[in-house]
Formats: sequence, structure tokens, C-alpha cells
Amino acid sequence: MFSVISVADNDRKKALKTLQKKINYRFKSLDLLNQGLRHKSFVHENLEAGGLDNERMEFLGDAVLDLVISHLIMERHPDFSEGNLSRLRASVVNEARLAKMAKELALGEYLLLGKGEEMTGGRQKNSILAASLEALLAAVYLDGGFEKAFKVISGLFAFYLESAEEEGFDQDFKTRLQEVSQEVLKATPRYLQVKEFGPGHDKVFGVKVLIRDKVAGVGAGKSKKEAEQRAAKRTLQKMKF
Repeated sequence: MFSVISVADNDRKKALKTLQKKINYRFKSLDLLNQGLRHKSFVHENLEAGGLDNERMEFLGDAVLDLVISHLIMERHPDFSEGNLSRLRASVVNEARLAKMAKELALGEYLLLGKGEEMTGGRQKNSILAASLEALLAAVYLDGGFEKAFKVISGLFAFYLESAEEEGFDQDFKTRLQEVSQEVLKATPRYLQVKEFGPGHDKVFGVKVLIRDKVAGVGAGKSKKEAEQRAAKRTLQKMKF
């Protein structure tokens, strides 16, 4: 874990060099890479250090990632409908997958966090890891342009794209449940969080699916989105769809 905050420090430079090797891209601007790894909690607690947090870069990275993945799946599946393309993209680009990839890159070790987030396990939080990965991809795009970003994303996501295809592209169970429910029952599912337990860095959420105000299914997960997807999947299984 790296506590040095400036790219002028040799330890930080070494750390960033290691990260660059992992993503197979060498930055022209280490300051840009550093910003992509700077969480807002760090900026708020270290105003004297200056610098922007990575939230705006997360916004840009999300767009760049969506564009590249959309391009890749359209090339791989010229016969897919718009709906199928959207579902495959959603099964690849989601918080759970992004966080898993970030953990495999040990991205949490390179983040600049405030003491509060550090104490509550911020380096392992899915939301922070997924957002930071998107910010990192934005940093690549800003530093090297679209072609470089395309190459980095293609390399990082090749395995996950293949895995999603093998698992079946219809993994966005919430979308599928909404389509089935509206078509068959003429009703829209609602999701209600009913439980939340575990320490701050390892919470588990429980969710119910309500259709026509009746419980149709339940699910649990490490994030609300994951819990909702599992609840939707179990509901579809009960409905035999």
C-alpha cells in the first residue's frame, strides 16, 4: 500500500510504473494518472496539496468504456438486435465486474484516499474500485487519445467479454424481468431494500421484488445492484422464464 502522494516522490513513481505495466500503457503525464487515482476524500482532507479528485474523470471514463465495449460487441455479433447488444454490454460493464477487475489489478493499493475512507476499508469497496477504474481509463484517453484507450480497454476486457458470452448475454435480469412482467402481468416490478448488515467495507444487502405490491422474489448481494439482479433472477426462475 502506497502512502506517498506526489509523483515527484520516487516511491510513488515506482508504484505508478508498476500499474502502467499492468494495463500495458505508459503515460506521458504521470500527473494525469495520479488524478485518476485521487479520491474525493483525499482532496477534502488535503486541501493544501492541491489537485482535483477523479469524479469528473469517472464520468468521462464511463462514456469511453461504454463506447469501446459497444464497438467490440457489435463487431463480434453482427446479427444481434439492439436489445441483445444492450444486455451483453450491461453484463460486461457493471459495478461488480469493474470492481473485480480493479481487484485483480490491485488498483486499491494505488488509490489516494482520505483517512476516513482508509479506516472504513475504502480500498476494497466495490463502488470506489469500479469508479476508480473508470477514472483510470479516462486518464488513458486524455493522455493518449481514443486509439490508445481502445487498445487498453480491448486488452483488459477481452476475458470478461468472452466470459459474459459464455455465461449467456441475457444476464441483465432486471431488464428481462421488467419485459416479462409488463408483457405477461401488465405490471412493473419494484425493488425494496429490506436488510443491510455487515461491516462498512463488507456489507450485504437484502432486496425484495414486488409485483402488484406482492413479494415475487428475494435476493442478496454485496451491493444493492447485485442484490436486485439476484432477486430478479430468482423471480424469473419462479415464473419459469
